[in-house]
Amino acid sequence: MITRRDVFQAIADPTRREIIQRIAKEPLNLNAVADAFDISRQAISKHIQILTECGLVVIKQVGRERFCEPQLDKLNEVADWVEQSRKQWVSKFEKLDNYLQTKQKEDGTI
Repeated sequence: MITRRDVFQAIADPTRREIIQRIAKEPLNLNAVADAFDISRQAISKHIQILTECGLVVIKQVGRERFCEPQLDKLNEVADWVEQSRKQWVSKFEKLDNYLQTKQKEDGTI
């Protein structure tokens, strides 16, 4: 049974973010991914598994090698969330700014 993970779990780890960046440039075989890091192949394998479960990576068999290919459309969820949060914070800061300007005018400090 495959556990479905959230895309936010994938980007929460710096090693996984680096793996995503590397395979976004070009699909890499599992050995090439593992060779790029100073951690065990087993640890890299676990990171790849999480990225696969999140839907950000697909493993494709080419001959005897397995290649990691990016599926970066899932990152749109992150971009959408960031944009929604940005809009909320901008609105809150604008309201705070308006309130502070009104208070300054009332107090005669402007």
